[in-house]
Amino acid sequence: MRAVLDRTFLLTVTLLFISLSARSQGVLTFEDVMKFDDIGSVVLSEKGDWTAYEVWPDRGDGIVRVKSTNGRNSWDIPLGASPRISGDGAWVAAYRKVPLAVSLSEKKDIPVQGLTLLSTEDGTVIQLDSVRSFQFSEDGKWLAVQHMQSKEVDDLKSKNKRLGTEVILHDLGRGDEYSLDFVREMAFDSLSQYLAYTVVDTSGSNNGLYYFNLKARASSTVDKTENGLYANLTWDHDPQRLAFTKAEMDTSFIDGLASLHLWSVSSGALNTLLEAGDAPDGYHLRTNNQLVFTNDGNRLFFGVMDQDMSELDMVTGEESDEEEVDIYDIESIVEDRGMDLWHGEDPLIKPQEIVTWNRRKDHLYTAVYHLDRDEWVQLADKEMPDLSIAHNDRYLIGYSDLPYRIEQTWDGGYRDYYRVDVNTGERMVLLEHFGWSVDLAPGGKYAAYYDKGNWYLMNMGDGTVKDLTGSLENPFYDEDHDYPSDVPGYGVAGWVEDDRAVMIYDKYDIWKFDTDDGKPVNLTKGVGRAEKRIFRIEEMNKENFDSFGNREELLLTSYHDLNKNFGFYSANVSRTGVNKLLEEDKKFSFVKKADEGERILYKREAYDEFPNLWVAENRDFRKVTKLSKLHEDLKEKWNWGSAELIDWLSVDGTYIQGVVIKPDNYDPDKKYPVMTYYYRFFTDRLHDFNEPKTNHRPVFAQYVSDEYLVFLPDIRFEIGRPGFAATKSLVPGIQKLIEMGLADKDKIGLHGHSWSGYQTAFMVTQTDIFAAAVSGAPVSNMTSAYSGIRWASGRARQFQYEKTQSRIGESLVGAPEKYIENSPVFFADKINTPMLIQHGDADGAVPWYQSIELYLAMRRFDKDVVFLQYHDEPHHLQKFPNKLDYAIRMKEYFDYYLKGEGEPEWILKGEAYVGK
Repeated sequence: MRAVLDRTFLLTVTLLFISLSARSQGVLTFEDVMKFDDIGSVVLSEKGDWTAYEVWPDRGDGIVRVKSTNGRNSWDIPLGASPRISGDGAWVAAYRKVPLAVSLSEKKDIPVQGLTLLSTEDGTVIQLDSVRSFQFSEDGKWLAVQHMQSKEVDDLKSKNKRLGTEVILHDLGRGDEYSLDFVREMAFDSLSQYLAYTVVDTSGSNNGLYYFNLKARASSTVDKTENGLYANLTWDHDPQRLAFTKAEMDTSFIDGLASLHLWSVSSGALNTLLEAGDAPDGYHLRTNNQLVFTNDGNRLFFGVMDQDMSELDMVTGEESDEEEVDIYDIESIVEDRGMDLWHGEDPLIKPQEIVTWNRRKDHLYTAVYHLDRDEWVQLADKEMPDLSIAHNDRYLIGYSDLPYRIEQTWDGGYRDYYRVDVNTGERMVLLEHFGWSVDLAPGGKYAAYYDKGNWYLMNMGDGTVKDLTGSLENPFYDEDHDYPSDVPGYGVAGWVEDDRAVMIYDKYDIWKFDTDDGKPVNLTKGVGRAEKRIFRIEEMNKENFDSFGNREELLLTSYHDLNKNFGFYSANVSRTGVNKLLEEDKKFSFVKKADEGERILYKREAYDEFPNLWVAENRDFRKVTKLSKLHEDLKEKWNWGSAELIDWLSVDGTYIQGVVIKPDNYDPDKKYPVMTYYYRFFTDRLHDFNEPKTNHRPVFAQYVSDEYLVFLPDIRFEIGRPGFAATKSLVPGIQKLIEMGLADKDKIGLHGHSWSGYQTAFMVTQTDIFAAAVSGAPVSNMTSAYSGIRWASGRARQFQYEKTQSRIGESLVGAPEKYIENSPVFFADKINTPMLIQHGDADGAVPWYQSIELYLAMRRFDKDVVFLQYHDEPHHLQKFPNKLDYAIRMKEYFDYYLKGEGEPEWILKGEAYVGK
């Protein structure tokens, strides 16, 4: 009897403790959100023994944290940002930002960023001021720091915008410093023996190319020209050769035609590869360029500009002599007009012409210099303007969208693809009017491409094509595609060395196809499809990745399509099957692998677990250590909640899943208000940590800690009926919450932005199940939006309705009834749900007049509507005061309508304009 009483007492105490703990958990406030630290800009040393990462709040000042991966040493760099670790791991450098309070309080002479250099041996630091940029040498022994322009030079008010600034070269071993004046551009060689740099000074007399010998600790001149402009410093790797361009500036500091040069360190020879006038007719070689050595050092890629475009940049803009003004000269009057002419045969509509102008003006037509035979070949031109650079000595892929630019107004993008001989420039058409990409094998022998549900392998030598997947039962097209466009594939996973095989994804598995005979091998042995687990290869060396070894061990990421959890697996290129390394009901994300070691940095997270950094000693993940330890007490401080999956059937019987987030002090006898947030598929966020940020999105924990349920449903769409499909998907999910006893049926809220802002506006015309709705940047009238402009890209919106997200699938003329029946404004009289609309009046994605139309339609029928117009804001609010204001009003809106809390004046009576 005593034992029973003891157990009863312990159970009572335990329940009381849990209850008190739950009550002690606080509500996540707006100030908490602003102060919430996040991890960013993670770097790992080459040997994997040190890591550095930013820890910054949503608003305020942060640090860079430097930690040894064995966990023994840790230092902080106050105000640190964008850290880098020296090649030898001995130093960490990070920009030193200006404190936010200082930048907000100082109206003039705001301090500029500096640099903090930290020794990983003992944590000592060196502080440098007024820093523009910095570079470590490859071996980490030297640090080059470029400083901001000096006040003395600034006071000269020079019109030369290319003036260099001081660079201090730090010998990190000896502690010596060397000053280099008026440096415009600099680059260490890969062997850490030289620093090449260019000079542009105030007089122009010392303009030139120089190098600093890191062993001799002295500078020497490579080439020097008065008013010269040396640029595009590009080192070859082992031969220690430096390629660069050279031009001369006129009295207006505008550079003319450039020449291309190659300097050899060992011989000291300076060779001119191209003179300034050597470009083909109709083209110019200019400082605007991009130089790329191939891996074998035999070729140097560069670019030329269209002559007409180049000459626009070379106009000096000097004023002509004063002339008598004729106030009735029609020609001179009309010259000052402000007008754009839109023509029906323009390849691009005028807004798109304007948005893409600089990119088109500066476009580089790729050429190649064959250094091994001292000749060059023009590869791209105005007929085929684009080319993908590759390092093989056979073929490249060129492409052009020029014939299809008008068509892209209402359709997707198309290209003609070409095989281009890197040695001769000769080209052959491979594919015409093609909507997908072409993936060239690293060796240039083959190319893989997807078309109409299957993958094909093209022999680049003779142009013959093999169908790789047509005979296989497994689908290689996107099984979840619900757009009116052609169905895409899942992509190429990579190539096997020597172009032996190509690896291709289906939804779940990874397939290897031999390039000789096309023989298929399911590398993951069908485990993915059998277990509904999606496997993908993690390319651990992304910068220098070329192809996978024939027997290489692969690191795979996994995602379970039904359970929504993540993991790491391994596979081998030479055999089938997978091996589980690490998998839990969590989300795992690969971050980095050490270049010269086996350590792997990754993140682990869940809805209620901050994504801290973890380190695995090697790729078997048997020995892992938690490296960062942020927010381990978040469930103690706040009523953070936990997430779980539910499922239901849509109105037409489709299986759908959703995520429900409940408070930690969830009471099964209580029915909760619900804040619904959605877009398309959201259940992959089951194990996502919802980072508290002040923006247009609700912070889930802020609502959950205030005893809301947060609901994240998946949406399954139909072509031609996007609004109805969304309603059929979501409303049964709400009803499921009510049936489960979770939700108060009279306190259901709905929030969406952009595409889900549209869904929200439409859904409340079909159902009264929601007590309040927030619709951010919605399309409300598809008939007017169809011929609108996406101002950020300059594209017409027609393609969006006929082929992509809006899912109508036909033109406005072809199916006007679909545009009307999917538009909320035509059913505004049916809306009985209070609605808060938000839109920035500089939105480049959804024209903000769409919100005006919705507001006016609701106002016409005396509906409960409030419209928040934020000035000079794009599709997503950017100015912090506006983001905070919207977040507060959003919360107040739901609190008022779902919880009956507060009497916000702006909701009840609005806010009158009182002048500026």
